[in-house]
Amino acid sequence: MNDSRYRWVIVAAGGLLGCVAIGGMFALPVLLQPMVRDTGWSVTGISSAMTIGFLAMAFASMIWGTLSDRVGPRPVVLTGSIVIAASLALASRSTSLIEFQVLFGLLVGVATAAIFAPMMACVTGWFDHHRSLAVSLVSAGMGMAPLTMSPLVAWLVSLYDWRTSMQIVAVVVAAIMIPTSLLVRSAPALAVGNTPAPEAGQSPPEMSLAQALRSPQFVILLATNFFCCATHSGPIIHTVSYAISCGIPLIAAVSIYSVEGLAGLFGRIGFGLLGDRFGAKRVLVLGLLVQAFGALAYVFVRDLAAFYAVAALFGFIYAGVMPLYAVLARENFPLRMMGTVIGGTAMAGSLGMATGPIAGGLIYDSFSSYAWLYIGAFGMGIGAFLMAMSFRPFAKPRAAPVPA
Repeated sequence: MNDSRYRWVIVAAGGLLGCVAIGGMFALPVLLQPMVRDTGWSVTGISSAMTIGFLAMAFASMIWGTLSDRVGPRPVVLTGSIVIAASLALASRSTSLIEFQVLFGLLVGVATAAIFAPMMACVTGWFDHHRSLAVSLVSAGMGMAPLTMSPLVAWLVSLYDWRTSMQIVAVVVAAIMIPTSLLVRSAPALAVGNTPAPEAGQSPPEMSLAQALRSPQFVILLATNFFCCATHSGPIIHTVSYAISCGIPLIAAVSIYSVEGLAGLFGRIGFGLLGDRFGAKRVLVLGLLVQAFGALAYVFVRDLAAFYAVAALFGFIYAGVMPLYAVLARENFPLRMMGTVIGGTAMAGSLGMATGPIAGGLIYDSFSSYAWLYIGAFGMGIGAFLMAMSFRPFAKPRAAPVPA
């Protein structure tokens, strides 16, 4: 199979790996209540495994990304796939809360980080054209987890106890992810003796990793991604509670997430197409501005129809902008360090996501209202917009003078 065709196999593999990995991690919210009833562990204690998982993903992302630059993406995603499956199986046999938090929170979080940055970096290397669409399709695959894996877990736990259900999920993860990871290949441009020429506006390939990590471009990418994720983290986590506080029934309030998630799938593809046509930075900047006002719009909604409208816009935007960071990284840094650079942005994003649950809880406990959460998210969003505006591509390499 030639490279032009196989690159779409890489996209499909990345989407499938991300979907199953994220789905395995997000099995916990579905299994939460059965676990509480069976073990007597607290809701807070079990839920904290997810917090541990997000923090583990943050601090492991750059490590896995750097490793994929050195040994290639296949060994990294294969290792991550094996560890996710093994950790789920071991976590299902936990006899104490601390054991579960380590096995599920720490290990599953670390292993899941082995999928995102290496696969995003791998996909960007396979595409010179339609790059935004390609990474957006991978991201869309990851976004399918709530629509595929979560219903599977819900069906399993309706038939079996939570331990058996998690063991079956571990088998499903292993059966899908391990063979799929074997399809992953490094980009042809990274083959020995095949050095890609720098693109327009891209740094020269001689740039060292240390220079890249100290560059204003890398720092701005990290800061923008942090503030971007901090913008939508609180609204994602707390909107159901906010809707309930407005008098909307629980089932209807939960459906707001479904609207947001479905809109996000279209957003990923739509922003990918727009990024290819108009440029990743331009589309990202506009998306961040709209995201800020989308967060602020929640302050003014009270009825279910208004929640649906804002959720559709907000989900479309925040899901759509996220893949563009990988495209912007690829356009400005050498391919051989893509794993490290994208891993760094993933780390910043995960830390930004970790702010929402805590901030929302503190704000509601202090003011008995979520209004300041959304106002604060608006401020974060404007900060992300301004940072993205300040991003300047590396100067184009000067052509060598022609001898007289």
